[in-house]
Amino acid sequence: MNEQHAWWKEAVIYQIYPRSFADSNGDGIGDLPGITAHLPYIKELGANVIWLSPVYKSPNDDNGYDISDYRDIMDDFGTMEDFDAMLKRAHELGLKIVMDLVVNHTSDEHAWFIESRSSLENEKRGWYIWKDGKDGHEPNNWASCFSGSAWQKDERTGQYYLHLFSKKQPDLNWENPEVRDAVFDMMDFWCQKGIDGFRMDVISMISKVQTFPDGDTHGGLYGDPGPYVCNGPRVHEYLREMRTRVLSRYDLLTVGEAAGVTVDEAKKYANSEGTELNMVFHFEHVDGTPGRENKYGKWTTEHPTMPAVRTIFNKWQTELEGRAWNSLYWDNHDQPRAVSRFGNDSDEWRVLSAKMLATCLHMMKGTPYIYQGEELGMTNTPWSDIGEFRDIEVINAWKQNVVDHDIIPADYMLACLNAVSRDNARTPMHWDASENAGFTTGTPWIKVNPNYKTINAAAELADPDSVFYYYKRLIELRHMYPVIVYGVFEPLLPENEDIYAYRRVLDGQTLTVACNWTDREVPCDLFDGEGEELISNYKAHRAGVLMPYEARAVLISEKKG
Repeated sequence: MNEQHAWWKEAVIYQIYPRSFADSNGDGIGDLPGITAHLPYIKELGANVIWLSPVYKSPNDDNGYDISDYRDIMDDFGTMEDFDAMLKRAHELGLKIVMDLVVNHTSDEHAWFIESRSSLENEKRGWYIWKDGKDGHEPNNWASCFSGSAWQKDERTGQYYLHLFSKKQPDLNWENPEVRDAVFDMMDFWCQKGIDGFRMDVISMISKVQTFPDGDTHGGLYGDPGPYVCNGPRVHEYLREMRTRVLSRYDLLTVGEAAGVTVDEAKKYANSEGTELNMVFHFEHVDGTPGRENKYGKWTTEHPTMPAVRTIFNKWQTELEGRAWNSLYWDNHDQPRAVSRFGNDSDEWRVLSAKMLATCLHMMKGTPYIYQGEELGMTNTPWSDIGEFRDIEVINAWKQNVVDHDIIPADYMLACLNAVSRDNARTPMHWDASENAGFTTGTPWIKVNPNYKTINAAAELADPDSVFYYYKRLIELRHMYPVIVYGVFEPLLPENEDIYAYRRVLDGQTLTVACNWTDREVPCDLFDGEGEELISNYKAHRAGVLMPYEARAVLISEKKG
């Protein structure tokens, strides 16, 4: 099958979390001028697209995912002039900028919501989801993703508004065409500025089942809204309208964060006809702990098992073949550090493990995403006290599970937060071995991982065998070899407990990839000395085996004539 070529299929995307990337003015918070100053670093790495987590005006209840003005810049990050300068410099360097589009909800401090809550008769009342209570309680039993009820009573009007996340993040009512008009007009504002695409936050949740039924409690305190808010009845209609009215008028990269998405749903969101989005993020490999049982849902200290992760990736690779495009990622601002979760972050194995995971992902079919610091092999941060955390999800979960209801023992909950909390990804970027990792001359808004003196960009740029240069080589290979971008994915060794292996096939070329996920030597007969080794994290190999955390990618080309 001839795959339709597109620039966003050939791209490698680097995610920046602005609050933690680089602080230019010493206030302890990353900002836009800090990003601008470090754009040459991303250019050196070889990524060609930057996904920028939200930089819009926000009171920061959820670190910028609660937007109070879509057409202005957060005070902490700078000004619109700073944004324009960053965009101009990025384009001069050949880098594209993808904005984070957060339109399932706004901040409760957005002018739209201030009007909406002012009275039952206000013309923007129908811009949000307001309901009367039921028997003196919330309209239904839905849980917020950030603990507690998904409904908040507004004392002024006596009604409840829906917030699937923080109570300061009221959900927009996409059933109202005026809301869609306003969102599409705002998107056009940014496209006119010259941005290159949108990452769409929880976009699969914008359409709700309008009967708002109770959810299954699964033995918990609240009901699960997932079946009624994920991949809802009109979500594809809304995205087709978005495509017609905005996206089709520009050459953009579009990726949807799609909570609850299945392979079959992904074929609609990211279909090869291009009627909705280019690709979606699914969560199967990071949802809970694949291959493990866990009584507390997300909160666990367990690592996923490779066979379970492999089953998930192989399913998405094979079932989307020729039908839709994959996005590839290990971590992001909502996930713990990749090498700590999926690999081995010990001093002995961190570098080899990080390189192995990178090989495993980047040789698959789809567009790869790198989260800031992943290319350095940054690890989870040691947390000793709940007071060190800044994430509202963590703070609310601690209150619900430890303080209010004694569901999870405090010491185990802290261990879980060390393993899987979002703040692990949000500690400052490690630029060098100076104080605060070179992130700020002030007091950082969140603690710096103490291992920054050995794991930092300056040290890795000076070491040709570093994780950084390994990522750089993976990106170079993707840009050099069409088989890595467009080759058909074929699973290998599907029953092997230790090795994740597959091949990619295109136009007479076969690329074989094998990755040992363990800290011991394991048998492997996939390589016999033929072909060109494109990359490996070992300089020498032993016949018939893979060394601990060894990764290899070998290309065989058919001889012509």
